[in-house]
Amino acid sequence: MQDEDIMTGDMLVETVKNQLEEGNPIKVKETLMRLMMTGTAREEAIEMMACALSVEVFDVAKNGGSFDLKRYSENLDALPDMPWDFED
Repeated sequence: MQDEDIMTGDMLVETVKNQLEEGNPIKVKETLMRLMMTGTAREEAIEMMACALSVEVFDVAKNGGSFDLKRYSENLDALPDMPWDFED
């Protein structure tokens, strides 16, 4: 894994914003709405979702696997708890 293969925090945030704009996956928009309805500011919610995305990006980069949409959705569902807070 090379440094240029790793997405930066800004790139992850931009990816989440693109997912919101495209409406794909729909879970991203649902998560943003849920977090905002519970009092989380929009930018903070997007940053949280970028953290959930980072788990998948890291796994793909580290293990050469494929993106796991199911796990990404589960991590989004768990927010505002961060993915690394509930991993065994």
